[in-house]
Amino acid sequence: MKILLTGATGYIGKRLLPSLVEAGHEVICCVRDINRFYPPESLKDKITTIQLDLLDETTLDAIPKDIDGAYYLVHSMSASSDYKTLEQQSATNFRKAISETKVQHVIYLSGIVNEDNLSEHLASRKNVEDELKKGPYNFTTLRAGIIIGSGSASFEIIRDLVEKLPIMITPKWLKTKCQPIGISDVISFLSKTLFNPKTFNQNFDIGGPDILSYKDMLLNFGKVRNLKRTILIVPVMTPKLSSYWLYFVTSTSYKLAASLVNSMKIEVICRNNDLASILNITPLSYEESLKKAFSKIENNEIVSSWKDAYVSSGMAINISDFIEVPKYGCFKDSRSMVYESREKCVNKIWSIGGKTGWYYGNWLWKIRGHLDKFFGGVGLRRGRTNRNSIQIGDALDFWRVLYANKEEGRLLLFAEMKLPGEAWLEFKLDSGKLIQTATFRPLGLLGRAYWFMVLPFHGFIFKGMLKKLVT
Repeated sequence: MKILLTGATGYIGKRLLPSLVEAGHEVICCVRDINRFYPPESLKDKITTIQLDLLDETTLDAIPKDIDGAYYLVHSMSASSDYKTLEQQSATNFRKAISETKVQHVIYLSGIVNEDNLSEHLASRKNVEDELKKGPYNFTTLRAGIIIGSGSASFEIIRDLVEKLPIMITPKWLKTKCQPIGISDVISFLSKTLFNPKTFNQNFDIGGPDILSYKDMLLNFGKVRNLKRTILIVPVMTPKLSSYWLYFVTSTSYKLAASLVNSMKIEVICRNNDLASILNITPLSYEESLKKAFSKIENNEIVSSWKDAYVSSGMAINISDFIEVPKYGCFKDSRSMVYESREKCVNKIWSIGGKTGWYYGNWLWKIRGHLDKFFGGVGLRRGRTNRNSIQIGDALDFWRVLYANKEEGRLLLFAEMKLPGEAWLEFKLDSGKLIQTATFRPLGLLGRAYWFMVLPFHGFIFKGMLKKLVT
Protein backbone atom coordinates (compact mmCIF):
# COMPACT_ATOMS: atom_id res chain seq x y z
CA MET A 1 0.00 0.00 0.00
CA LYS A 2 1.09 3.61 -0.61
CA ILE A 3 1.06 5.63 2.62
CA LEU A 4 1.34 9.40 3.01
CA LEU A 5 3.28 10.38 6.15
CA THR A 6 3.01 14.02 7.21
CA GLY A 7 5.35 15.21 9.93
CA ALA A 8 8.05 12.84 8.69
CA THR A 9 10.79 14.93 10.32
CA GLY A 10 8.97 15.08 13.66
CA TYR A 11 9.43 13.08 16.84
CA ILE A 12 6.66 10.57 16.06
CA GLY A 13 7.09 10.54 12.29
CA LYS A 14 10.77 9.57 12.41
CA ARG A 15 9.89 6.55 14.57
CA LEU A 16 6.81 5.50 12.64
CA LEU A 17 8.57 5.54 9.26
CA PRO A 18 10.71 2.38 9.79
CA SER A 19 7.67 0.54 11.14
CA LEU A 20 5.64 1.34 8.01
CA VAL A 21 8.48 0.30 5.70
CA GLU A 22 8.96 -2.93 7.67
CA ALA A 23 5.26 -3.68 7.16
CA GLY A 24 5.84 -3.54 3.39
CA HIS A 25 4.30 -0.16 2.63
CA GLU A 26 5.59 2.38 0.13
CA VAL A 27 5.85 5.59 2.14
CA ILE A 28 5.51 9.13 0.79
CA CYS A 29 7.22 11.43 3.30
CA CYS A 30 5.90 15.00 3.46
CA VAL A 31 8.37 17.61 4.69
CA ARG A 32 8.40 21.40 4.75
CA ASP A 33 12.12 21.61 4.04
CA ILE A 34 13.58 18.76 2.00
CA ASN A 35 17.12 19.91 2.90
CA ARG A 36 16.68 18.82 6.52
CA PHE A 37 15.27 15.36 5.87
CA TYR A 38 17.91 12.64 5.95
CA PRO A 39 16.29 9.23 6.47
CA PRO A 40 18.45 6.16 7.20
CA GLU A 41 20.23 4.74 4.15
CA SER A 42 18.40 1.43 4.61
CA LEU A 43 15.05 3.15 3.96
CA LYS A 44 15.89 5.46 1.08
CA ASP A 45 14.97 3.07 -1.75
CA LYS A 46 11.60 2.34 -0.14
CA ILE A 47 10.37 5.90 0.37
CA THR A 48 9.63 9.01 -1.68
CA THR A 49 10.06 12.52 -0.29
CA ILE A 50 7.89 15.47 -1.28
CA GLN A 51 8.18 19.06 -0.08
CA LEU A 52 5.02 20.90 0.87
CA ASP A 53 3.63 23.39 3.36
CA LEU A 54 0.16 22.66 4.70
CA LEU A 55 -0.42 26.40 5.12
CA ASP A 56 0.22 26.93 1.40
CA GLU A 57 -2.47 25.23 -0.69
CA THR A 58 -0.45 25.70 -3.90
CA THR A 59 2.17 23.21 -2.65
CA LEU A 60 -0.34 20.43 -1.94
CA ASP A 61 -0.54 19.38 -5.59
CA ALA A 62 2.61 17.38 -4.80
CA ILE A 63 0.50 14.80 -2.94
CA PRO A 64 0.10 11.70 -5.17
CA LYS A 65 -3.46 10.89 -6.20
CA ASP A 66 -2.99 7.14 -5.77
CA ILE A 67 -2.26 7.01 -2.03
CA ASP A 68 -4.12 4.38 0.02
CA GLY A 69 -3.61 5.66 3.57
CA ALA A 70 -2.35 8.75 5.38
CA TYR A 71 -1.10 9.84 8.78
CA TYR A 72 -1.65 13.37 10.06
CA LEU A 73 1.12 14.00 12.60
CA VAL A 74 1.32 17.77 12.35
CA HIS A 75 0.82 20.37 15.07
CA SER A 76 2.01 23.90 15.71
CA MET A 77 2.02 24.14 19.50
CA SER A 78 4.63 26.70 20.63
CA ALA A 79 5.43 27.65 17.04
CA SER A 80 3.27 30.77 17.29
CA SER A 81 0.97 32.54 19.70
CA ASP A 82 -1.71 32.03 17.06
CA TYR A 83 -1.11 28.30 16.71
CA LYS A 84 -4.83 27.49 17.05
CA THR A 85 -5.60 29.32 13.81
CA LEU A 86 -2.57 27.80 12.06
CA GLU A 87 -3.55 24.27 13.09
CA GLN A 88 -7.12 24.80 11.88
CA GLN A 89 -5.97 26.12 8.50
CA SER A 90 -3.43 23.30 8.05
CA ALA A 91 -6.11 20.69 8.76
CA THR A 92 -8.56 22.31 6.35
CA ASN A 93 -6.01 22.47 3.55
CA PHE A 94 -4.95 18.88 4.17
CA ARG A 95 -8.54 17.61 4.23
CA LYS A 96 -9.33 19.31 0.91
CA ALA A 97 -6.18 18.01 -0.77
CA ILE A 98 -6.44 14.46 0.54
CA SER A 99 -10.11 14.25 -0.45
CA GLU A 100 -9.05 14.47 -4.10
CA THR A 101 -7.01 11.26 -3.81
CA LYS A 102 -8.15 7.66 -3.53
CA VAL A 103 -7.16 7.48 0.14
CA GLN A 104 -9.09 4.88 2.14
CA HIS A 105 -7.95 5.59 5.71
CA VAL A 106 -6.60 8.65 7.51
CA ILE A 107 -5.16 8.42 11.04
CA TYR A 108 -4.65 11.42 13.32
CA LEU A 109 -2.64 11.43 16.57
CA SER A 110 -4.23 13.86 19.01
CA GLY A 111 -4.35 14.50 22.76
CA ILE A 112 -6.82 13.07 25.28
CA VAL A 113 -9.78 15.46 25.36
CA ASN A 114 -12.30 13.96 27.79
CA GLU A 115 -13.29 17.10 29.71
CA ASP A 116 -15.65 19.94 28.81
CA ASN A 117 -13.22 22.70 29.82
CA LEU A 118 -10.21 22.10 27.62
CA SER A 119 -6.94 24.01 27.54
CA GLU A 120 -6.31 26.04 24.40
CA HIS A 121 -3.82 23.41 23.28
CA LEU A 122 -6.23 20.47 23.67
CA ALA A 123 -9.16 22.48 22.25
CA SER A 124 -7.04 23.13 19.16
CA ARG A 125 -6.32 19.41 18.79
CA LYS A 126 -10.06 18.68 19.02
CA ASN A 127 -10.81 21.30 16.36
CA VAL A 128 -8.29 19.65 14.03
CA GLU A 129 -9.96 16.29 14.63
CA ASP A 130 -13.39 17.73 13.83
CA GLU A 131 -12.04 19.26 10.63
CA LEU A 132 -10.27 16.13 9.40
CA LYS A 133 -13.24 13.82 9.93
CA LYS A 134 -15.31 15.83 7.42
CA GLY A 135 -13.52 14.10 4.55
CA PRO A 136 -14.99 11.27 2.40
CA TYR A 137 -12.51 8.69 3.78
CA ASN A 138 -12.42 6.40 6.81
CA PHE A 139 -10.98 8.36 9.70
CA THR A 140 -9.48 7.32 13.05
CA THR A 141 -8.22 9.49 15.88
CA LEU A 142 -5.82 8.13 18.48
CA ARG A 143 -5.66 10.31 21.59
CA ALA A 144 -2.58 10.11 23.79
CA GLY A 145 -1.55 11.96 26.94
CA ILE A 146 2.03 12.05 28.21
CA ILE A 147 4.37 10.15 25.86
CA ILE A 148 7.45 8.62 27.51
CA GLY A 149 10.46 7.88 25.34
CA SER A 150 14.04 8.93 24.73
CA GLY A 151 13.92 12.43 23.28
CA SER A 152 10.23 13.11 23.93
CA ALA A 153 9.36 16.54 25.35
CA SER A 154 7.59 15.04 28.37
CA PHE A 155 10.46 12.68 29.16
CA GLU A 156 13.11 15.39 28.84
CA ILE A 157 11.16 17.82 31.06
CA ILE A 158 10.68 15.18 33.77
CA ARG A 159 14.34 14.22 33.47
CA ASP A 160 15.51 17.83 33.83
CA LEU A 161 13.39 18.41 36.92
CA VAL A 162 14.33 15.20 38.73
CA GLU A 163 18.02 15.15 37.88
CA LYS A 164 18.60 18.85 38.59
CA LEU A 165 16.46 19.48 41.67
CA PRO A 166 16.75 17.38 44.87
CA ILE A 167 14.02 19.56 46.43
CA MET A 168 11.17 20.95 44.33
CA ILE A 169 8.67 23.63 45.30
CA THR A 170 5.94 23.04 42.77
CA PRO A 171 2.50 24.34 41.75
CA LYS A 172 -0.69 22.51 42.66
CA TRP A 173 -1.16 21.08 39.16
CA LEU A 174 1.35 18.38 40.13
CA LYS A 175 -1.63 16.68 41.81
CA THR A 176 -3.38 16.30 38.44
CA LYS A 177 -3.80 12.71 37.24
CA CYS A 178 -2.63 11.45 33.87
CA GLN A 179 -2.04 8.14 32.08
CA PRO A 180 1.39 8.07 30.42
CA ILE A 181 2.24 5.78 27.51
CA GLY A 182 5.58 4.59 26.13
CA ILE A 183 6.64 5.74 22.66
CA SER A 184 7.05 2.14 21.43
CA ASP A 185 3.39 1.49 22.30
CA VAL A 186 2.30 4.67 20.50
CA ILE A 187 4.07 3.44 17.35
CA SER A 188 2.42 0.01 17.71
CA PHE A 189 -1.03 1.58 18.01
CA LEU A 190 -0.43 3.84 15.01
CA SER A 191 0.89 1.11 12.74
CA LYS A 192 -1.62 -1.61 13.69
CA THR A 193 -4.62 0.73 13.39
CA LEU A 194 -3.96 1.31 9.68
CA PHE A 195 -6.62 -0.30 7.45
CA ASN A 196 -8.21 -2.11 10.40
CA PRO A 197 -12.01 -1.88 9.75
CA LYS A 198 -12.73 -2.14 13.49
CA THR A 199 -11.09 1.27 13.97
CA PHE A 200 -12.81 3.13 11.12
CA ASN A 201 -14.61 6.39 11.92
CA GLN A 202 -13.93 6.22 15.64
CA ASN A 203 -11.66 7.83 18.21
CA PHE A 204 -9.70 5.94 20.86
CA ASP A 205 -7.74 6.97 23.93
CA ILE A 206 -4.40 5.20 24.25
CA GLY A 207 -2.38 4.97 27.46
CA GLY A 208 -0.32 2.70 29.64
CA PRO A 209 -1.67 0.69 32.60
CA ASP A 210 -0.72 3.29 35.25
CA ILE A 211 -2.81 6.29 36.33
CA LEU A 212 -0.46 8.67 38.15
CA SER A 213 -0.28 12.24 39.34
CA TYR A 214 2.53 14.34 37.92
CA LYS A 215 4.09 14.24 41.38
CA ASP A 216 4.02 10.42 41.29
CA MET A 217 5.67 10.50 37.86
CA LEU A 218 8.53 12.65 39.16
CA LEU A 219 9.05 10.51 42.26
CA ASN A 220 8.91 7.25 40.28
CA PHE A 221 11.43 8.69 37.81
CA GLY A 222 13.72 9.39 40.77
CA LYS A 223 13.22 5.83 41.98
CA VAL A 224 14.27 4.40 38.60
CA ARG A 225 17.36 6.65 38.64
CA ASN A 226 18.13 5.92 42.32
CA LEU A 227 17.60 9.58 43.22
CA LYS A 228 15.80 10.56 46.42
CA ARG A 229 13.64 13.63 45.77
CA THR A 230 11.42 15.83 47.96
CA ILE A 231 8.46 17.60 46.39
CA LEU A 232 6.57 20.40 48.17
CA ILE A 233 3.33 21.62 46.61
CA VAL A 234 2.22 25.24 47.09
CA PRO A 235 -1.15 26.72 46.04
CA VAL A 236 0.11 30.19 45.10
CA MET A 237 2.09 29.63 41.90
CA THR A 238 0.25 31.22 38.96
CA PRO A 239 0.27 29.67 35.46
CA LYS A 240 2.69 32.36 34.31
CA LEU A 241 5.09 31.69 37.18
CA SER A 242 4.74 27.95 36.58
CA SER A 243 5.64 28.46 32.92
CA TYR A 244 8.73 30.49 33.80
CA TRP A 245 9.67 27.85 36.38
CA LEU A 246 9.57 25.12 33.73
CA TYR A 247 11.39 27.32 31.22
CA PHE A 248 14.36 28.14 33.47
CA VAL A 249 14.73 24.68 35.03
CA THR A 250 14.12 22.46 32.00
CA SER A 251 15.06 22.35 28.33
CA THR A 252 11.64 23.47 27.10
CA SER A 253 10.89 26.78 25.40
CA TYR A 254 8.68 29.31 27.19
CA LYS A 255 5.84 28.98 24.66
CA LEU A 256 5.83 25.21 25.00
CA ALA A 257 6.05 25.50 28.79
CA ALA A 258 3.01 27.82 28.84
CA SER A 259 1.01 25.41 26.66
CA LEU A 260 1.98 22.44 28.82
CA VAL A 261 1.12 24.21 32.10
CA ASN A 262 -2.35 25.06 30.81
CA SER A 263 -2.86 21.44 29.73
CA MET A 264 -1.55 19.99 32.99
CA LYS A 265 -4.43 21.47 34.95
CA ILE A 266 -6.73 18.99 33.23
CA GLU A 267 -6.79 15.24 33.88
CA VAL A 268 -5.83 13.18 30.84
CA ILE A 269 -7.04 9.67 31.66
CA CYS A 270 -8.16 7.13 29.07
CA ARG A 271 -11.89 6.42 28.93
CA ASN A 272 -11.29 2.77 28.08
CA ASN A 273 -8.75 0.33 26.65
CA ASP A 274 -10.84 -0.93 23.76
CA LEU A 275 -8.16 -0.38 21.14
CA ALA A 276 -5.54 -2.33 23.11
CA SER A 277 -7.90 -5.32 23.04
CA ILE A 278 -8.81 -4.86 19.37
CA LEU A 279 -5.15 -4.71 18.30
CA ASN A 280 -3.87 -7.19 20.90
CA ILE A 281 -1.40 -4.72 22.44
CA THR A 282 -0.27 -4.86 26.08
CA PRO A 283 1.19 -1.42 26.88
CA LEU A 284 4.28 -1.10 29.05
CA SER A 285 4.06 0.32 32.56
CA TYR A 286 5.43 3.79 33.30
CA GLU A 287 8.58 2.41 34.93
CA GLU A 288 9.14 -0.06 32.08
CA SER A 289 8.84 2.80 29.58
CA LEU A 290 11.40 4.83 31.56
CA LYS A 291 13.86 1.94 31.67
CA LYS A 292 13.46 1.37 27.93
CA ALA A 293 14.10 5.07 27.26
CA PHE A 294 17.31 5.05 29.32
CA SER A 295 18.46 1.90 27.57
CA LYS A 296 18.20 3.76 24.25
CA ILE A 297 20.05 6.76 25.68
CA GLU A 298 22.87 4.67 27.13
CA ASN A 299 23.31 2.85 23.81
CA ASN A 300 23.17 6.14 21.85
CA GLU A 301 20.12 4.89 19.94
CA ILE A 302 17.87 7.97 20.14
CA VAL A 303 15.98 7.94 16.85
CA SER A 304 14.37 11.36 17.26
CA SER A 305 14.15 14.21 19.74
CA TRP A 306 11.67 17.06 20.14
CA LYS A 307 14.68 19.38 20.56
CA ASP A 308 15.51 18.97 16.87
CA ALA A 309 12.14 20.44 15.89
CA TYR A 310 12.27 24.09 14.81
CA VAL A 311 9.78 25.01 17.56
CA SER A 312 12.44 24.19 20.17
CA SER A 313 14.14 27.48 19.26
CA GLY A 314 11.05 29.59 18.71
CA MET A 315 12.47 30.65 15.34
CA ALA A 316 10.53 30.12 12.13
CA ILE A 317 13.34 29.34 9.68
CA ASN A 318 13.95 27.15 6.68
CA ILE A 319 17.43 25.71 6.34
CA SER A 320 17.41 26.52 2.64
CA ASP A 321 17.31 30.24 3.48
CA PHE A 322 20.61 30.15 5.38
CA ILE A 323 22.67 27.41 3.72
CA GLU A 324 24.66 30.01 1.75
CA VAL A 325 26.82 32.04 4.13
CA PRO A 326 26.70 35.71 3.05
CA LYS A 327 29.92 37.33 1.83
CA TYR A 328 29.06 41.01 1.96
CA GLY A 329 28.08 43.27 4.84
CA CYS A 330 29.43 40.75 7.36
CA PHE A 331 32.12 40.48 10.00
CA LYS A 332 34.27 37.35 9.87
CA ASP A 333 36.70 35.61 12.20
CA SER A 334 38.54 33.05 10.09
CA ARG A 335 41.42 30.92 11.41
CA SER A 336 43.22 27.87 10.09
CA MET A 337 45.68 25.35 11.46
CA VAL A 338 47.34 22.17 10.16
CA TYR A 339 45.77 19.07 11.69
CA GLU A 340 47.74 16.05 12.89
CA SER A 341 45.19 13.39 11.83
CA ARG A 342 42.25 14.01 9.50
CA GLU A 343 40.19 11.19 11.01
CA LYS A 344 40.81 12.36 14.56
CA CYS A 345 40.02 15.97 13.66
CA VAL A 346 36.74 15.09 11.93
CA ASN A 347 35.66 12.89 14.82
CA LYS A 348 36.29 15.73 17.26
CA ILE A 349 34.23 18.13 15.15
CA TRP A 350 31.40 15.60 14.91
CA SER A 351 31.39 15.23 18.71
CA ILE A 352 31.28 18.95 19.48
CA GLY A 353 28.66 20.44 21.79
CA GLY A 354 26.33 18.72 24.23
CA LYS A 355 28.15 16.87 27.01
CA THR A 356 31.45 17.10 25.09
CA GLY A 357 31.33 20.88 25.18
CA TRP A 358 33.28 23.19 22.88
CA TYR A 359 36.78 22.00 23.78
CA TYR A 360 38.04 25.34 25.08
CA GLY A 361 36.65 28.01 27.39
CA ASN A 362 33.58 25.95 28.20
CA TRP A 363 32.80 28.18 31.15
CA LEU A 364 32.47 31.13 28.76
CA TRP A 365 30.15 29.11 26.51
CA LYS A 366 28.05 28.31 29.58
CA ILE A 367 27.88 31.97 30.60
CA ARG A 368 26.77 32.86 27.07
CA GLY A 369 24.14 30.13 27.28
CA HIS A 370 22.80 31.42 30.61
CA LEU A 371 22.64 34.97 29.26
CA ASP A 372 20.81 33.78 26.17
CA LYS A 373 18.24 31.92 28.23
CA PHE A 374 17.78 34.92 30.53
CA PHE A 375 16.81 37.00 27.48
CA GLY A 376 14.38 34.35 26.23
CA GLY A 377 16.70 32.33 23.99
CA VAL A 378 17.39 28.61 23.89
CA GLY A 379 20.67 28.70 25.81
CA LEU A 380 22.69 25.49 25.86
CA ARG A 381 19.75 23.47 27.20
CA ARG A 382 19.06 21.43 24.08
CA GLY A 383 22.43 19.69 23.90
CA ARG A 384 22.50 17.22 21.04
CA THR A 385 20.48 14.11 20.16
CA ASN A 386 23.34 11.71 19.41
CA ARG A 387 26.87 11.73 20.74
CA ASN A 388 28.68 10.93 17.50
CA SER A 389 26.33 11.55 14.57
CA ILE A 390 25.10 14.86 13.22
CA GLN A 391 22.35 15.34 10.64
CA ILE A 392 21.16 18.39 8.78
CA GLY A 393 18.40 20.04 10.80
CA ASP A 394 19.65 18.82 14.19
CA ALA A 395 19.76 21.16 17.15
CA LEU A 396 23.24 21.46 18.64
CA ASP A 397 23.14 23.55 21.83
CA PHE A 398 22.13 27.02 20.61
CA TRP A 399 23.02 26.22 16.98
CA ARG A 400 21.12 24.54 14.14
CA VAL A 401 22.98 22.22 11.76
CA LEU A 402 22.68 23.56 8.20
CA TYR A 403 25.18 21.26 6.49
CA ALA A 404 27.03 18.18 7.66
CA ASN A 405 29.19 16.02 5.42
CA LYS A 406 31.72 13.91 7.29
CA GLU A 407 33.49 12.61 4.17
CA GLU A 408 33.87 16.14 2.85
CA GLY A 409 34.91 17.32 6.31
CA ARG A 410 32.50 20.26 6.49
CA LEU A 411 30.08 21.28 9.23
CA LEU A 412 28.03 24.48 9.02
CA LEU A 413 26.01 25.79 11.96
CA PHE A 414 23.50 28.64 12.22
CA ALA A 415 22.97 30.48 15.51
CA GLU A 416 19.55 30.27 17.17
CA MET A 417 20.56 32.33 20.18
CA LYS A 418 19.28 35.87 20.76
CA LEU A 419 21.46 38.13 18.63
CA PRO A 420 21.26 41.59 17.02
CA GLY A 421 21.92 39.91 13.68
CA GLU A 422 22.60 36.47 12.19
CA ALA A 423 25.58 34.20 12.82
CA TRP A 424 27.17 31.14 11.24
CA LEU A 425 30.00 28.90 12.44
CA GLU A 426 31.79 26.71 9.90
CA PHE A 427 34.40 23.96 10.20
CA LYS A 428 36.04 22.85 6.95
CA LEU A 429 38.99 20.56 6.27
CA ASP A 430 40.98 21.59 3.20
CA SER A 431 44.55 20.89 2.02
CA GLY A 432 45.70 19.46 5.33
CA LYS A 433 44.24 22.32 7.36
CA LEU A 434 41.16 22.91 9.46
CA ILE A 435 39.56 26.23 8.52
CA GLN A 436 37.29 27.58 11.24
CA THR A 437 35.14 30.58 10.29
CA ALA A 438 32.66 32.60 12.36
CA THR A 439 30.45 34.91 10.26
CA PHE A 440 28.18 37.60 11.69
CA ARG A 441 25.72 39.69 9.69
CA PRO A 442 24.85 42.61 12.01
CA LEU A 443 21.46 44.24 12.30
CA GLY A 444 21.93 47.98 12.61
CA LEU A 445 24.30 49.81 14.95
CA LEU A 446 23.50 47.48 17.84
CA GLY A 447 24.72 44.52 15.80
CA ARG A 448 27.99 46.24 14.98
CA ALA A 449 28.52 47.22 18.59
CA TYR A 450 27.85 43.62 19.65
CA TRP A 451 30.51 42.26 17.29
CA PHE A 452 33.25 44.56 18.58
CA MET A 453 32.21 43.85 22.18
CA VAL A 454 32.64 40.08 21.80
CA LEU A 455 35.69 40.26 19.50
CA PRO A 456 38.25 39.99 22.36
CA PHE A 457 36.53 36.81 23.56
CA HIS A 458 36.69 35.36 20.04
CA GLY A 459 40.47 35.65 20.07
CA PHE A 460 40.55 33.59 23.25
CA ILE A 461 37.78 31.04 22.58
CA PHE A 462 38.13 30.40 18.85
CA LYS A 463 41.92 30.15 18.91
CA GLY A 464 41.82 27.67 21.79
CA MET A 465 39.02 25.62 20.22
CA LEU A 466 40.84 25.37 16.88
CA LYS A 467 44.03 24.19 18.58
CA LYS A 468 42.16 21.49 20.51
CA LEU A 469 40.41 20.26 17.35
CA VAL A 470 43.57 19.76 15.31
CA THR A 471 45.71 18.03 17.97
